[in-house]
This record gives sequence, structure tokens and C-alpha cells, in this order.
Amino acid sequence: MRSEHVKEGLQQAPHRSLWNALGATKEEMKKPLVAVVSSFNEIVPGHMNLDKIAEAVKLGVAEAGGYPVIVPAIAVCDGIAMGHTGMKYSLVTRDLIADSTEALIQAHQFDAMVCIPNCDKNVPGLLMAAARTNIPTVFVSGGPMLPGHVQGKRTSLSSIFEAVGARQAGSISQDELEEFEEYGCPTCGSCSGMYTANSMNCLTEAIGMGLRGNGTIPAVYSARIRLAKHAGNAVMEMYRKNIRPRDIITERSIRNALTVDMALGCSTNTMLHLPAIAHEIGFDLDMRIANEYSAKTPNLCHLAPAGHTYMDELNEAGGVYAVMNELNKLGLLDLDCITVTGKTVGENIEHAYNRNPEVIRPVENPYTKTGGLAVLSGNIAPEGGVVKQSAVAPEMLVHEGPARVFDCEDDAIAAILGGKINAGDVVVIRYEGPKGGPGMREMLNPTSAIAGMGLGSSVALITDGRFSGASRGASIGHISPEAAVGGPIALIEEGDIIKVNIPEKTLNVDVSDEVLAERRKNWKPVEPKITTGYLARYAAMVTSGSKGAVLQIPGRD
Repeated sequence: MRSEHVKEGLQQAPHRSLWNALGATKEEMKKPLVAVVSSFNEIVPGHMNLDKIAEAVKLGVAEAGGYPVIVPAIAVCDGIAMGHTGMKYSLVTRDLIADSTEALIQAHQFDAMVCIPNCDKNVPGLLMAAARTNIPTVFVSGGPMLPGHVQGKRTSLSSIFEAVGARQAGSISQDELEEFEEYGCPTCGSCSGMYTANSMNCLTEAIGMGLRGNGTIPAVYSARIRLAKHAGNAVMEMYRKNIRPRDIITERSIRNALTVDMALGCSTNTMLHLPAIAHEIGFDLDMRIANEYSAKTPNLCHLAPAGHTYMDELNEAGGVYAVMNELNKLGLLDLDCITVTGKTVGENIEHAYNRNPEVIRPVENPYTKTGGLAVLSGNIAPEGGVVKQSAVAPEMLVHEGPARVFDCEDDAIAAILGGKINAGDVVVIRYEGPKGGPGMREMLNPTSAIAGMGLGSSVALITDGRFSGASRGASIGHISPEAAVGGPIALIEEGDIIKVNIPEKTLNVDVSDEVLAERRKNWKPVEPKITTGYLARYAAMVTSGSKGAVLQIPGRD
């Protein structure tokens, strides 16, 4: 046991006195020390129930012979942080979570760990920490929110953001908007569509770090409490078998996750988080590899915002394992990868089946023969840009129009809501990347405003920032290199013709190389928006969005 360093021996008498101060018994001190890393707080709806999940995990750990101790992890609600300076602090928490969890685990020499995340940056941050600390670890999330019901239709958070644009356009009344506010988000849990939180929680199952149902069992179901108890049991079994995160999180399992990602139609943010997780195990995952997986993986699910089904329906249809079993019919998964069940992927999904072919399309009848995400390249994005192609209107898959250029998100939103954007335009939002933002803000406000004002099938948006999993439409993010480091997106001028071709995976500005070179001579870096505190340090250390926006180690990366 690693925890012997803080519990046993003559030199550890002071340590034991502090354990006594915590109320630990001598019997507990003889057991493996298990960190229950809880992201509970009262500001994130997806985390307000995690105290109950943590208590259930503790019961499971204790029942299986461990000594569970709750330790904290932070979380930001992306919805509440959206559209103002708070969103600069969202992505950056991923690395804070990874760093602080690593520090807590190593400082106290825990023997094993159960991670309880739920929302967007918690899941990848804790997966990064698990890979670093490499002690037996199981993930159990807080679960997705149930969908809302407004005017006889199921709704989610993206519906409410789009309702703002609809109200601005005069197509709904103030009373109708308030109905969305009141009934759109009815329970605790991560927002009910295939947004980033649910995407990443589903991918914990695909990677092998979460038990069956981790990504889909609704937060308010008692099955979620049972799952938490089983997670506590499972981590002790992993401890006894010495199965560690780096045995599970491998290049092979990350490739499985990419495949499942394409079938589910996950958030574009997975193209930031999977490379960051891969980075922790020494695997360089170029986001452009997504096209290889998209080309051979059918898109089987159209969950909100791409369609009108929600996470509870995916759960009832058989969940992630049922999707994986469909993919296995085409031989697309590596079945020999070990998982937190102690079994292989193949053994896990053997008895899973698709209970609803309307929610999970069979591979013989997919929504599309290609996956949910695409990476576009061209003279605007030499290192790529990401689009959720499964959520793009067919008429926008190929689009050409004049650039409407904005050097920050706020100016773009004002123009959209002010009626200054017209059908056919391509909105360009730059200097919002990892360095330029800093923090690579999500752009749910402008994408929702475009959709809400009836422009979703006629206006494209490109940015070196990123999009919420709730965004839909021809929204192309992560443009790399970003404007702040002189990427070509910084050279686009108002009125330039932008050409988007998603089937051909291209994104170009119709300007000659000679003209772009001349513009580059006149380009000057903009002054940093923030020069103090964590964001300034983050901006100085962060890499390109194409590399997962990971932090560089000076002198090594």
C-alpha cells in the first residue's frame, strides 16, 4: 500500500495523530486508502447531487474493504459562465482540476481513487489526473438531466439559448421565453442533450474507465445511486488485481473512444479533450485523425442539439454499450482493451443490445455513413478546424459567402442580435483562442442567436474559439493556428469570400497567397487582454487548440 507512507512506522506517529484527529479508527487505518474525488458544489446543476453519489461510493468502498475519504475537485457551470468574462475560466479549469487532484492524491499517498465528475471540464481533467497518478481508479458521474417540456415538446438548455434569438427576432413572446426559462431545465444533472458533459461521460465507458450506464443513467434515477455503490466495489477489485489507469487508457482505447464519438455525434469539445488525455500517456493525437475515423464510422445517434432525442432515451435504448455492440458488427472496435470491470470491451458489450432502433440506428440504417465530427483544413486553418457535421443543415454542408469579421465574441453577438448579419454571411470571430481569449470561450450565445433568428440554414460561423456541445449549424471552431499567434484567420478582411465544404473537409478564404503574404507583413500582434493572474499564466503556457490546448512544460514541450 502506498498509504503506508502516511500511516505506518515510527516516523509516522505524527501522521497517525492527524488521522486520529480526523476520526479514523485503527481498523480503518489498516485498509487501503481510497480517495473519493467529489466535484460537489451548489453552483453547478450537474453537481448539486454529487454529495449523494459520494456517500454511495463510500458505502461501496467500505463494503469491499477500503477506507474511503472524500476530497474535493472544482467545477464551473458552462451555462452560467456563458457569454461573459466568466467563460474565459471554463476550459482553463480542466488543467486546474488535473493539477489539484494530482497534488491531493500524491500529497496524501492514496492507494486508489473514485472520481465523481459530471460537467464539461471535470471529466477530462480527472481523466488526466488519473493517468498521471496511475493508481486504481473508477469514474462515476452524477448523470444527465431529464429533458424539459415546453409547449408539448421536449427541450434542453440549447432550446432556451435559441429562444433568446427567437424573442429578439419577434417570433416568440416574452411570456413564451419565460416558459422556456421555467421548464427547460427541470432537474439536477448535466444538460440533457449530447453536449460536452454527456459526451465525455459516455466516452469514459468507451475508454473503459466508467461502468455501464455511467454516461446515460439520469441523475434523478435511483439506478445512479446503485451505480455509485458498484463503482466503490469495482475500485477495490481493481486495487486487488492491480489494474491501473494506464492499463486502461491506451492508444487503443482512445481510438475506441474516437469511434464511439463519431457514432454518438458527440460535442466538438471532445477534439480538445481526447488529445489532452492522450498527451498524458505520451500519445500525440492530432485532431485531424478524426476524419479517418469519421470516414469509416456511421453516425447512429441524433441526440439534441442534432435531433430530438435525449439522454434518457439513449439510456432506455441500451446506452453506450448498445452503440458499441452495433459498431462491433462492422469490426470497428478493439475488443481486447481491459476496462474497470476487470473484463475486456468485448466481454462487456457481449450481451448489450439495441432496444430502440429509432434512438440508436442499426449500422444497416445509419443517419449517415460517416461520423458526427469533421476536421476541415485549408488556407484559413492549416492545422484544422472542427465542426459537428451531424448537426449541420444539409444545405449548409457546402457554403460560400462574405466574411463578417469580429475581433471578439461580444461584438459578434451585438451584430447578430442587432440584425446586421444577413443570409449567406460567414461570421468570423477571432482572437478568442486558447492564448487570445485567453481561455478559448465557448460560442453558444452567437450560434444560438443565429439559429433563433432563423439564420441557422443560411449563415456559417468560424472561430479560433470553440463551441458548446449545445451548438448546432455550420459552426466551425478550434481554427488553428489561432489569430493571437498570427494564424491566417487573423488576415481575413471584411467582405472576403469564405468557402466552406464539409464533405470535402476544406475551409478557405478566396484570396491569393500573394495577397495573404502582403497582409501578413502588415499584421501586428494584439495586446494581451489579460496580463495578471491565472489566465495570464495560462495564456503564456497553453498550446494550440489543434493539440488539445494542453499546457507546455517549459524547456521540454
